[in-house]
Amino acid sequence: MCTTTRMTVLLAMAWTVGAATLTAQDHIGLARGTVAEAVVVEDLDGEPFDLGDLVGQRPVLLQFWATWCPDCERLFPHMKAMHAAYGDDVAFVAVAVAVNQSKRRIRRHLERDPLPFHVVWDTRGRATRAFMAPTTSYVVILDASGTVVYTGVGSEQDLKPGIEAALSR
Repeated sequence: MCTTTRMTVLLAMAWTVGAATLTAQDHIGLARGTVAEAVVVEDLDGEPFDLGDLVGQRPVLLQFWATWCPDCERLFPHMKAMHAAYGDDVAFVAVAVAVNQSKRRIRRHLERDPLPFHVVWDTRGRATRAFMAPTTSYVVILDASGTVVYTGVGSEQDLKPGIEAALSR
C-alpha cells in the first residue's frame, strides 16, 4: 500500500472513530459556541416578547414545539422536572412554531396541560430562523452571555448536563 493510500485510510479510520464519539445532537441547529441572536416574537395575546430580555441576561432554555408534536409531548415531563429543579436560575421558554396550529389551538392545549414556563408564538418564524430550528422538539440551551452550550432534538434528550453547563459559565 502506498503512503498516500495508507494515510487516506488512517484519516478515514480516525474520522470514523472520532465521529462515533459524537452524538447526533452535535450537528443540529446552531453550533455550540455561537452567540444567539435575540429576536422579538409574540406572547399568546399578540404582545411583543423580546427574547433579548432573557438572552444575555441569564441562562435560557428554548424548546421549539407544536401541539401536534409527539416528541414535544414526551419531552415535556422532563422539561417540567428540569424547570422545577432549575427554574429559579434558568429561563425556560416554549416557542410555539406557527405551522399547522393557531394561538387558539395552543391556548386550548395549555388549558388541558399547562406549562410552568413562558410560552411564545413564533408567528413569522423569526426565532425559528435565528436559532436554526430544524424541527419541533428542538432544544437550545444558552449560558448567561447568550452562547449556545447545548442543542438537541427528540423526546429522549438529557437536558441536565446542558443546563448545568450553562449555569457553570
